[in-house]
Amino acid sequence: MTKKLTGHSTARYHRLTRTDDGFVDLQYQKQKPKMPWGGIILAVFLFIAGSLLIALSSLLFSGHLDGQHTEGAWPLLILGILMFIPGVYHVRIAYLAYRGYPGYVFDDIPDFE
Repeated sequence: MTKKLTGHSTARYHRLTRTDDGFVDLQYQKQKPKMPWGGIILAVFLFIAGSLLIALSSLLFSGHLDGQHTEGAWPLLILGILMFIPGVYHVRIAYLAYRGYPGYVFDDIPDFE
């Protein structure tokens, strides 16, 4: 059936027959996991920097580092904890997803692309 559309173009239309149930086999195939490199690099950075800040603040608290301004140990400790917790969480997810443990996938790590 050909229908003329106000002088612009000619389009052919035909009725589709419904022979399938609306599902495609490709939607059930497992996709290859995409590595969120930006999120993994950020998680490793947060983990290492948080660990260093916690260690530095604990050395200041214990007196092993001789400093005149030991009141700066509290902000270092708080900042270290704030960096360490999300870093270790996402590094753990990345490691377990890489090893193929059930329930751990790279989709749980934010990607910054």
